[in-house]
Amino acid sequence: MNFSSFIAGRYFRSKKKRNFITVLSIISMVGVAVGTIALVVVMSVFNGLEDLIRGLFASFDAELKIEPSSGKSFLAPKEWLSEIEKIEGVSTLTEVIEDNALFEHDGNQIVAKIKGVSANFLDQGRFSKGYYWGDTSLGTDIRPGAILGRGVGFFLSVNLEEVNSIVKVFYPKAPRSAASIDPSQLYASALLEPRGFFSIDQQFDDGYVIAPLHFTRDLLNYGEKRTSLEIKVKDGYKVNDVQKSLKSFLGPEFLVKNADEQHAGIIRTVKLEKLFVFLTLTFILAIASFNIFFSLSMLAIEKKKDIAVLKAMGARDRLIREIFLKQGALIAFSGAVIGLVLGYLLVVAQDTFGLVSLGISSAVIDAYPVRMVWTDLIWISAAVISITLLASWRPAIIASQVDTVREL
Repeated sequence: MNFSSFIAGRYFRSKKKRNFITVLSIISMVGVAVGTIALVVVMSVFNGLEDLIRGLFASFDAELKIEPSSGKSFLAPKEWLSEIEKIEGVSTLTEVIEDNALFEHDGNQIVAKIKGVSANFLDQGRFSKGYYWGDTSLGTDIRPGAILGRGVGFFLSVNLEEVNSIVKVFYPKAPRSAASIDPSQLYASALLEPRGFFSIDQQFDDGYVIAPLHFTRDLLNYGEKRTSLEIKVKDGYKVNDVQKSLKSFLGPEFLVKNADEQHAGIIRTVKLEKLFVFLTLTFILAIASFNIFFSLSMLAIEKKKDIAVLKAMGARDRLIREIFLKQGALIAFSGAVIGLVLGYLLVVAQDTFGLVSLGISSAVIDAYPVRMVWTDLIWISAAVISITLLASWRPAIIASQVDTVREL
């Protein structure tokens, strides 16, 4: 331990004189600790929410999704699909036809997306999170079934226990050159048997109906055209590696999106919110650090005689500055360590016992999700150190400018 650290430690641990400066130093340490706890907990909550969103989307979306780079649909002949299935790392390929349609049941109507999927759609771990009730099948060729989002089903007043319940589906036909006076010639219609409900997220619950691919293909008159392809990656393969292989095979005419890229806007929003909350709490921590500034300033005034003695003994201004900078560092370091430990324990307690509930009876989870990321702790520590140095610099300069002759 060098001389400046020794003196700073003596000032920090001194118990001879419990005055206002000591109380202010303790308040400064507590302020840093509370601010650090808030940063650790809030950042962990945002990490947990990000994981929750990814998990919910993964219950509905595929690990990889192939879409045309321009236009709405593309031709997908069987031979071409077979070549994609042979790409290393591809486990399951699901064909998708998706478009808006009008649904009607018992006089209730709603416009939602009909998502026609091939039979292996449910083999990709769909609806593993969230809620699902009803039959986990899409019916037969003769009696095609549908899995409705909870919001769609409730709006249409669909009762799964009702015998021979049907949902009518309407889709506009392509405009023809000759007008027809028969309105039924302007749209195609078909019947679906509701088999189940799913509930994942409001945008899915209120906007999607899952139907068999052959039903949607015939209703929309798509033939060999598809709007997207969904890929499940084999176990042991990395999603990014399979994504690169698919991009290389398909070329620039197609987009291959991973789970995050399919919902880039929402993921980006969560990360931006996390960043702004971090900056806001850091600003509050900076305001709290004014206590460090005042306590060190008052300490510099109180210790003028000690500083003058040190200067008379040959201490340089740099040494005096180091003493007060380290004094501020000790206050902040003590508060930061206490804050990091208590924040970590709070996050562990929340993750284990669910101390704070969401307060929503129909939520997918009961309590706020949390996840500790060690890089967040590094950023928090860096913020505390930076703020401490800024708060301690001016008092250290004041202390180093003590006039030795006048004080002695």
